Amino acid sequence: MKDLDLNALNAELRHKSAADIIRWAVSQGVPMMGSTSFAPNAAVMLKLITDVAPDMPVVWADSGYNVPDTYRVAEQLIKLLKPNLKLYIPEITAEHRNAIMGGIPHPDDNPELHKEFTRQVKLEPFNRAFADLAPQIWVTGIRKEETAFRQNLDILSWDGRGILKVAPIFYWNEADVAAFMAEHKLPSAKHYFDPTKVAENRECGLHTSA
Repeated sequence: MKDLDLNALNAELRHKSAADIIRWAVSQGVPMMGSTSFAPNAAVMLKLITDVAPDMPVVWADSGYNVPDTYRVAEQLIKLLKPNLKLYIPEITAEHRNAIMGGIPHPDDNPELHKEFTRQVKLEPFNRAFADLAPQIWVTGIRKEETAFRQNLDILSWDGRGILKVAPIFYWNEADVAAFMAEHKLPSAKHYFDPTKVAENRECGLHTSA
């Protein structure tokens, strides 16, 4: 995998459909995984993955801080799309952590405590998933317009762990996402909370930690 020319491949894949990008990833013949958070519009990637590669493991690292609407929509999507879902949860409960940390630490008030919080609820469960599944390709729903950090990525990029990240909808905008959701009549959580991000335009640490 390391001998791939990402510049050339990104130029080639730039004009391919999201489904074709996933097909390209599958054609590499190496272990793969997807991921989901069941955030609003998460159904886009779940639909794409289950249509093209239904056996691909899809990791859900449930922080334990999701709101009821997120769990209800997650159950709908699991029944509708039947992803090969692999659930990973933190080693201690949210209530236990809240008692120790005094609630969810804010990154501006206590950066070190927030870093440890993020490690516990997001990074450690994902690292367990990486260890269990040993993927060489990670199919992810990141999009260029979402954060400043992602502006410097592309459809294909190397993760610090040595995993090839494949982002089939990297160049989609909000209108593209909304159109896909409407076309396929996919349910979406109206209420969602990621305790590691605080603001929508911040990274949760998963894509910047390695």
